[in-house]
Amino acid sequence: MELFNIGFLKVTLIDIIDILIITLIFYKLYKLMRGTIAFQIFVALLLIIGFSLLAQVLNLQAVGWLLSRLTEIWVIAFIILFQPELRRLLSIIGTTRLARMFLKIDINENVSEVTDACIEIQKNGWGSLIVITRNAGLSNIIENGELLRSNINKELLISIFNPKSPLHDGAVVINNSRIEAARCTLPLSETKAFEGKKLGTRHRAGIGITEESDAVSVIVSEESQEISIAEEGRLYKCLNQEDLVNKLKEAMSFEGVSKSIKNILDVKKTGEKKKTSTHV
Repeated sequence: MELFNIGFLKVTLIDIIDILIITLIFYKLYKLMRGTIAFQIFVALLLIIGFSLLAQVLNLQAVGWLLSRLTEIWVIAFIILFQPELRRLLSIIGTTRLARMFLKIDINENVSEVTDACIEIQKNGWGSLIVITRNAGLSNIIENGELLRSNINKELLISIFNPKSPLHDGAVVINNSRIEAARCTLPLSETKAFEGKKLGTRHRAGIGITEESDAVSVIVSEESQEISIAEEGRLYKCLNQEDLVNKLKEAMSFEGVSKSIKNILDVKKTGEKKKTSTHV
């Protein structure tokens, strides 16, 4: 249905909807990347494209030719430069309600075994790091550890993180109600402190894996004897076992998984995310 004309251009209702959708996408991308290094690179790419168009209008052939060569590869450059952000966004999209129609997600059947093990590890004065997958696979992380592929068991988790065990260093990865591997190496978060309090390697690893996937990690601090949960790159301190159970069940529930796409689009800055979380 034609609405009006702009010169020789006919504007229809579909055109208006199309423009509004593109505007919304760019606005959300702007909010997502504003205040980050990725945003600065994104602006630089837009400037190159803008200068290329200006050079064509002013008939600057040499400048236009040079800039056109750059704009021809901007899509490839965009993918390379924003690979972590794109991987993160696609991973989160995979946890939406629509994606869940096609994917089976295991929901916290063994929360009690994990929480009981963490409480026992805390009482023993040990440290531990347990990563629980949700929708995104962590096959690359699992492959760099010692494969176990065992049923989730409190006693097994406790024995793994016994300081005398050869498997106590690194993380345990739980996937689909199974302990897939132990002594796994995780990517470290760039965040080294929260509100002036320095984070150790275990906490940075626990946060780092949640920045690159939709997994949830449970961290028992060997120094402070505190239990924390990391999700979406944020750290939450658990006050007691009941609080740990509730937080973990919430994170592994349908609502906890599907809310991720909203969080990643609504956040303005990484710094703002840190302020809204409970830091340890």
